[in-house]
Amino acid sequence: MPSVVGLLEQHELSARRRVDELREEADRIQAELTVAEREWKEWAIARSRVGAVLVAGNGDAGVEAAREVRDAAKPKTQVPVWREGLAWSVLSADYQRILQALADRHRLHQGPLTCQEMAAVFGMDVVPAKVEALRSKAKRLVARGWLTERQPGLFTLVDAVASRSGDGS
Repeated sequence: MPSVVGLLEQHELSARRRVDELREEADRIQAELTVAEREWKEWAIARSRVGAVLVAGNGDAGVEAAREVRDAAKPKTQVPVWREGLAWSVLSADYQRILQALADRHRLHQGPLTCQEMAAVFGMDVVPAKVEALRSKAKRLVARGWLTERQPGLFTLVDAVASRSGDGS
């Protein structure tokens, strides 16, 4: 019969191996992320330079062409930090939908929403994957100053955003 200490050592060894495997995977993913971020920055620089060349070469027409290049290449998953006068249109449709749902709740004095409630409001299946995707977006909006989370999991518009919710800016 194996000893208790021996069994504990086996479980410890198994757990340590799992931790080592996960660390290796995390290191691999971190390396991939670093490469992807570098590539993304290079494309952003290229887009910026093309815009500058278009502006310099064509006057007003170049300014319009540069604006089209900038808007076409704008990554829609980025959430800018909220500031006075910033329109909701800078956000992707998913983020705008979250803001609109919370603006409706604010207007009707119904209080905060959970991510499960958001999923139901949006007609989504209330399953962990969908709820967590919404939670990630809501947390990003909190981090950028668009929403508040006064209690864990309960999201509302920041007062300044709520006061401008009707005009979309």
